[in-house]
Amino acid sequence: MFGLFKKAELPAPGAALPGRAAPIPTAETHFVNGRPLKGPYPDGSAMAMFGMGCFWGVERMFWSIPGVWVTAVGYAAGETPNPTYEEVCTGMTGHNEVALVVFDPSTASYEALLQVFWEGHDHTQGMRQGNDRGTQYRSGIYVYDAAQRAAAEASKAAMQPRLSKAGFGAITTEILDAPEFFFGEDYHQQYLAKNPSGYCGLGGTGVSCPIGTGA
Repeated sequence: MFGLFKKAELPAPGAALPGRAAPIPTAETHFVNGRPLKGPYPDGSAMAMFGMGCFWGVERMFWSIPGVWVTAVGYAAGETPNPTYEEVCTGMTGHNEVALVVFDPSTASYEALLQVFWEGHDHTQGMRQGNDRGTQYRSGIYVYDAAQRAAAEASKAAMQPRLSKAGFGAITTEILDAPEFFFGEDYHQQYLAKNPSGYCGLGGTGVSCPIGTGA
């Protein structure tokens, strides 16, 4: 997690590590709620995916939200298939550390998840989050359909003037169609539940998100 000297640029096309054909091993169930990480998920469930820096702290923000059925950490938005954590840390896979959130949209709205996203980290820092530096710590919203994209873009547009007024720079969050999600290793899943005093370098801007507030 302590990415003080990580790469700040994504690898050139075709230069990423080769990876592997088979998924790396991971946990079968969620350490906190016992539900299957890889499904099957309940009918009517939706998925969301966010990158906000160190994925240990990101996942913890979401698993206790009412309506969130299960969460998992992993790697996405890079080129290397089925990467390991060590490979992602080289900066040569292009992947971001992300949290996958499976939720019941009738109980937990996507807009509510976006509010947690915007208020839970500093999305103006580019390829870093606090002292964690490198491409794997970039801010990202990875959308699963047109409605999620519209909500993500609207929330970004609503946040920027508030950030500017508070003295922050431009938002650096990437908003992309959801790429393939590669589950992280067993020990990363729900890490801060297994290690309550473990490292978490996330910190918000103190600027509230107007999404879902009627603003």
